[in-house]
Amino acid sequence: MNNNIKALKSGVWYTIASFATKSIGFITTPIFTRILTHEEFGLYNNYTSWLSILTIFVTLNLESTFISARYDYENRFDSYIFSSLVLSTLSAAFWFILLNFGNFFERISGVDKKYINCMVVYLIFLPAINMFQARERYYFKYKMSVLISTVVSVGTALLSVVLVVFFENKLSGRILGSAIPTVFIGIIIYIYIWKQGKRVNLDDWKYALPICVPYIPHLLSLTILNSMDRIMITNICGSEENALYSLAYTCGSMITILIGSMNSAFAPWLGEMLSENKLKEIQVVSKKYISAFFYLAIGIMLFAPEILLLFGGKSYMEAIYVMTPVSMGCVCQFLYTLFVNVEQFKKKTIGMACASITAAVINFILNWIFIPKFGYLAAAYTTLVGYLCLLLIHMFLVKRIKLNNVYSYKFVREVVILGIAAMVIIKLLYSLAILRYIFIGLYGGTFIIILRNSSEIKGYFNRKKRGGF
Repeated sequence: MNNNIKALKSGVWYTIASFATKSIGFITTPIFTRILTHEEFGLYNNYTSWLSILTIFVTLNLESTFISARYDYENRFDSYIFSSLVLSTLSAAFWFILLNFGNFFERISGVDKKYINCMVVYLIFLPAINMFQARERYYFKYKMSVLISTVVSVGTALLSVVLVVFFENKLSGRILGSAIPTVFIGIIIYIYIWKQGKRVNLDDWKYALPICVPYIPHLLSLTILNSMDRIMITNICGSEENALYSLAYTCGSMITILIGSMNSAFAPWLGEMLSENKLKEIQVVSKKYISAFFYLAIGIMLFAPEILLLFGGKSYMEAIYVMTPVSMGCVCQFLYTLFVNVEQFKKKTIGMACASITAAVINFILNWIFIPKFGYLAAAYTTLVGYLCLLLIHMFLVKRIKLNNVYSYKFVREVVILGIAAMVIIKLLYSLAILRYIFIGLYGGTFIIILRNSSEIKGYFNRKKRGGF
């Protein structure tokens, strides 16, 4: 099958499956908030916060090297994957020893030692799943990967509910329920990768580490950028204001679920096109890709009052004005991810780390200045500025490596300008209900038109298959 058709087909399935499985977290949250006490729910969220930080250090995010290794090690890609998995396991072993040496981490994190060890065991086998799914994506296969995602996510949700209900220590039930399915599936996949790769090559480690190690401060800075606003709101304004902001932020950034899902399908196709120097094709498809995401973000802005009312009720409606800048920030986040893909392909990860650190520092300074003056609403705009800075820096970095013709810079600028204008207009419409409903009607009309013309992308790939363009 033509690779463009395979890329489209696998991309659609990856996006649908990833979006569906990640949405399970939204669906099950109300269940756990009713079963767990406030203290238990808070401790679990503290556990997941530290897990997200440890994941960066323990796993080394080695699958991020696959976008280039897929071509540099084309004849022995499975061997490279196994070498990467073993390296990740050694990293986990190192962290297991370090975290069990004394009780320093237990004191600063507020996480019991038994749950810390649960984290590390989970992180031994999580890379096996991630690497296998990355491998499948780069071969444009989707069936097994979609099945694994479904089994892990559904299994995690169901087992967590069962263990929380029947365990006397409900926090243990919640944590074990979130870890066991990943460990079980991870063991099976680990053995499969071992059989496929057969041996470890130390040269693979020398190849991977210079790429992924600079990626660690990049991911860590992004984690800080995503959480700094809520930490500072709590310290400056109080927990009640943070609750208002956090729910509105979650609702406004619902579309970020799609970013990882869509990028996991887009990145392998992009890598293949870059390796074949088919830059014109990338521009054609990326414009449609960007337009689709931008259209969805506008929808989140337009329907913000209804979304916030559904998730939080009337008591949260005063936070409605957080959602427009947050949604626009998601657009900038999506756009800079496209440029990050190019930097990863060219193994230019040091610049990525510098960009993320710069954006995190800018975000911290702006929060420190404006949150005391304007309250939690200021944090939404400082976050938008942080993501906009990231986009501009990554555009510069890609231009610096002379690949600024991969995407249309003019089109990206137009999307950002149009998005900011839409953000301002839609924000004004929240107090003009009738006019907002008229815009929603127009939005719905364009959606129908888009559906009627949805065969355009398929026609593009079919023309490519016949040798068109």
